Amino acid sequence: MNTKFWIAFSAIEQLDSTFIQRLYNYFGNIETAFNANLNDLRQIEGLSVRKAENFIEKKKFINPDKALEDVLKRDIKILTFDSPDYPYMLSQIANPPMTIYYKGDLASCNLERTVAFVGSRRASFNGKESVRKIIRELANTDVCIVSGLAAGIDAASHESAINNNLKTIGVIASGFDFIYPKENKHLYEKIENGSGAVITEYYPTFEPLKFRFPQRNRIVTGLSYGTVVGEAALKSGALISANLTLEQGRELMCIPGAINNVNTEGVYKLVKDGASIVTSGNDILNVLNWELVKSENTLCDISQMSVTEKLLFDIIGVEPKSFDELQGHTKLDTESLLTTLTVMEIEGLIEKTEGDRYKRA
Repeated sequence: MNTKFWIAFSAIEQLDSTFIQRLYNYFGNIETAFNANLNDLRQIEGLSVRKAENFIEKKKFINPDKALEDVLKRDIKILTFDSPDYPYMLSQIANPPMTIYYKGDLASCNLERTVAFVGSRRASFNGKESVRKIIRELANTDVCIVSGLAAGIDAASHESAINNNLKTIGVIASGFDFIYPKENKHLYEKIENGSGAVITEYYPTFEPLKFRFPQRNRIVTGLSYGTVVGEAALKSGALISANLTLEQGRELMCIPGAINNVNTEGVYKLVKDGASIVTSGNDILNVLNWELVKSENTLCDISQMSVTEKLLFDIIGVEPKSFDELQGHTKLDTESLLTTLTVMEIEGLIEKTEGDRYKRA
């Protein structure tokens, strides 16, 4: 059984996927690769001697049978690089993960219609609402939303996908023994229990260390046909994902935001460099040349509204309401309320009447 040797490789800390792939390609068999000695490894042209020696030393402490047992007893599913079910798009990047651990139902996700959403962990209310709005407009399509299960834009992306019955894949930067950040535990559980899959390349006991997050990003973008950047400062980690998207030959898209928000400075830089601007779900489908599949009355489906939109929709009721009345009821700040009302107008949920009053469409 070759699976245990793939897992044994992944159980060695700081052994990168490129090194494993080189050994696998050279020996043509993962068991032979794992059991190779230092003399065998020295025959591989250009292979780092230091990495080879590190591998030989560390594998002494790895028992492939026990490594496999430890994974299976945690109810973790396994997908290896030589599997026919390995995601095609991910296999095409320069350094694909050799082993994918996952919980949930990866087979239920349409891997031929994957879109990544990335952005700031400290995203503004408006930034998160924009992401929710765009994903909500994909509700009646078979698009699968991919993100990194972090705070901010990631969490908003997964939540919107779940709320709109879209499948979603959460890519984490640790093994399954850890949930990070802890406040996203509910998202892990919802995704694992019917809304898609949570996946990682890391052995269950590996912690969410800082260097693992950029490595995780290549999987988020690598699974996807295109990446949408929600909010990103000039030094945001989301720009790493943007660069990876371009390196992987995928489509890069950006959601425009307020020009006085530091979290949009990186977004506008990407746009100036050629990224496509998207403001709707339909825009994403057009950029990726995917056919729009949408049923009637989707835009007026209350179940697809955000919490804030539902609140405003209920308050507006039958009689038109002024901006001041709505602000008094919701306690939202002026910018947040104006943004949400504008989004609801675009979606066809409400209309603006004479005297700057709002009524249901």
